Amino acid sequence: MTAAAIILGRAGSKGVPRKNLASIAGKPCVQWTIEHALASSRIEQVIVSSDSSELLELASSLGAIPCVRPEELASDSARVDDAARHAASRHAAEYYAILYANVPVRPEDLSDRAIDLLTTSGCDSVQSYARVGKHHPWWTCRINDDGAVTPWEGERLFNGVFRRQDLPPAFVPDGGVMALTADSLASGAGGGPHDFLGSERRGIETAEGDVVDIDTPLDLIVADAVLRERVGADR
Repeated sequence: MTAAAIILGRAGSKGVPRKNLASIAGKPCVQWTIEHALASSRIEQVIVSSDSSELLELASSLGAIPCVRPEELASDSARVDDAARHAASRHAAEYYAILYANVPVRPEDLSDRAIDLLTTSGCDSVQSYARVGKHHPWWTCRINDDGAVTPWEGERLFNGVFRRQDLPPAFVPDGGVMALTADSLASGAGGGPHDFLGSERRGIETAEGDVVDIDTPLDLIVADAVLRERVGADR
C-alpha cells in the first residue's frame, strides 16, 4: 500500500484574506495540516498544492513536496477534484488523503483512521462527518414573505420533535479528511462535483469540536483557542 496526502491551499480567499497563512496558535494555518500529515503512520508522501509561492516555500521547509497549481485550478470556481488530480498526476500512489489547508484543527489519527477503513473495506472513499446538533434538517423551516413559518418538507413543523435528544442521528461532512483510491479520483474526471468520491462511500464520525475549518474571522478565534489549549495540555 502506498498512500499520499494532497494538501490543497489556494492563495486567494474572500471571507478571510490569506487564511491559509494566517497565524493560529503561533503557526501559519497550513502548517498544522502539513504537520498532521507528516506525523501520519499511513501517509508516505505529503504533497502541497498551491498557487502561493509563500505557502509552497513553507511546505518545502517543513519537508513536504510543493506542487505549483496552475492558475485555472486556483480560481473561486475551480473544483477540488481537478486540483487533486493535477497533484496526483505528478505523484502517483494507490490511495490519497485530501486535506484542506484551512483546517488547522483535526484529530491526530483522523487521516490514519480514514485510510485504514478505505483499505480494509475496499470502498471507493472515506470521508469524515460531524453529527448535526441544533441545526438538524428536521428543524429546518421556511419563513414566507408574510412571516408565516412552514415546514421545509412535509406537513408537520419540526417533525413534531422539540428535544434535541429525540432527533435521529444526522451527519454532515466536516472537511477533516477525504481518503480515496487513485482509481476513484481518476474516474471522477469530467463528472459531477462529487463523482470523484465513487459509488461506494464510507464515513467516520468526529466529535463536536474535533474539526475546525477557517471560513470566517470567528473561526480563527475558535481554532486559536482550541490549539493553544491542546498545545498546553501536551506540555
